[in-house]
Amino acid sequence: MVADRRCAPICQGNRSHHGGRNVFVSPISFFEIGQKVRIGKWPEMGPFVNDLPSLLEQQGGRVAALAPEICLKGATLAWEHRDPFDRLLAASALDLGMPLISADQVFETLPAVSRLW
Repeated sequence: MVADRRCAPICQGNRSHHGGRNVFVSPISFFEIGQKVRIGKWPEMGPFVNDLPSLLEQQGGRVAALAPEICLKGATLAWEHRDPFDRLLAASALDLGMPLISADQVFETLPAVSRLW
């Protein structure tokens, strides 16, 4: 996907049988990117925003599931952080058993989640 320090968090796992890495992007990340484009905080993404799901697929990534169990895990995490989107991202990383790739240091306050970047 488009490289930028503000990229939304993703989960990256072990190498796949194709030699690449398994990369999962939460549906919440698409929501957050769309919000930032809509309110003018990330205008550079404007030309790409509607094509992000297909760009992810073209680059070998996958959309992570957002099942009710993940939503409940995010809601009930023993973590003082209140941002619902961050809680869902953390729960997705835990569910996938993968590190979370994010520049947001708030994930350092949740020891159960391994953060890269």
